[in-house]
Amino acid sequence: MALISAIVAVATIGGLLFGYDSGAVNGTQPGLKAAFALSEGGLGFTVGSLLIGCFIGAFFAGTLADKMGRRNVMRIAAVLFLVGALVQGLTADHTIFVLARLTGGIAVGAASVLSPAYIAEVAPAHIRGRMTTVQQIMIITGLTLAFLVNYVLAAVAGESTNPLWGGIQAWRWMYLMQALPAAIFLVALFFIPESPRYLVSRGRNDEAAGVLTRLFGERQSKIKLEEIRASFSVDHRPRLRDVLAPEGTKGFLGVRPIVWVGIMLAVFQQLVGINVIFYYGATLWQLAGFTEGDALLINIVSGAVSIAACFVTIVLIDKIGRKPLLLIGSAGMAVTLFVMVYAFSQGGLDAEGNLTLSAGLGTLAVVAANLYVIFFNVSWGPVMWVMLAEMFPNQIRGSALAVAGFFQWFANYLIAQTFPLMAAGIGLAASYSFYAVCAVISFFLVQRFIVETKGKELEEMVG
Repeated sequence: MALISAIVAVATIGGLLFGYDSGAVNGTQPGLKAAFALSEGGLGFTVGSLLIGCFIGAFFAGTLADKMGRRNVMRIAAVLFLVGALVQGLTADHTIFVLARLTGGIAVGAASVLSPAYIAEVAPAHIRGRMTTVQQIMIITGLTLAFLVNYVLAAVAGESTNPLWGGIQAWRWMYLMQALPAAIFLVALFFIPESPRYLVSRGRNDEAAGVLTRLFGERQSKIKLEEIRASFSVDHRPRLRDVLAPEGTKGFLGVRPIVWVGIMLAVFQQLVGINVIFYYGATLWQLAGFTEGDALLINIVSGAVSIAACFVTIVLIDKIGRKPLLLIGSAGMAVTLFVMVYAFSQGGLDAEGNLTLSAGLGTLAVVAANLYVIFFNVSWGPVMWVMLAEMFPNQIRGSALAVAGFFQWFANYLIAQTFPLMAAGIGLAASYSFYAVCAVISFFLVQRFIVETKGKELEEMVG
């Protein structure tokens, strides 16, 4: 158990970086617009460029992990985290900044699919949900840490666009701070073993037996090794084509049904709009009439609430299961999003055309937003990653994660890219109406297509 805990602790640093790198942009938008003379569309592309890297990284990480190993690909991701952070913080060229952001995004995408998959492949079934949920706690911790660091840096400098240490503007330090956890992640990855399921897939059974013995004891390891070996195809190693429906079976567009379920989970986790809060929280609340300092502080509160919500998930996920949590989350998000729509629809406009809310409406919007964040982080936030890590059979796990991860980050990119344009064009109320309708749809999709995985061994997964 001590080794499993150590593995989870190291692997979830990838989740911390996932969250930190995603949240670091929140509060840097004024600096980005001033430094690179960006329009609203240009700002959306610059912010969203990380996400282009994410869906590239998520796609190739899954297939590379089947060839190189989970641990080795995470090491590559750690290096990319480090390089991306330093270049984003120092470059004065917009093209280089975007390339560095793409590089960091590749690392985020890789970590997002490999960290939970790696944890799921080493954790016993009865605690797998709890262990994998730690990943979401670390993601939100990373987001909150980024919000807190950005708030402090902006406060010390006076404004995010003011110079700070070494004459470097505070908003640039917000990116440079990402380098520290990236370096810790890289070093820590040299102290954990490779996934035993990957080792079996490559025919390295003796090494897999050694890892399993350290994890579960000698007697149990022999049983587990044979179960894992039986779950892989005898005629070929895992490959991307394994996501296609086997000959003679049905599959929409030739793809296995279980892969479509994974894509559905991945896409709707983003269509409910959660990352508008995380990426554009400062901008959102300033649009709603709050000051920059208050907006950054609201982000910190939202992050702290998110972490607390994830601890509720740890208590419940291996008791009541994954599907009930997803249904509760969909219903709760739909209600709270519609409350936000009401608050935004009742606001007025100032002389410059910006939305203004009364004190009562502003409070209602903030409370509804935090309740929305709670529902998301009790359910879709951690549970989607848990299910993607465990729902696929061993033979297709890497390939299915590649496909689902690609769609997850592509949807994430579309939401981040379109929000500034939607907010400026149709307003916050209409924008949030779209996210609320998606939450309603997600409820019925979960009810129809999700099969419970609580308590099942990975070798029992079919599809």
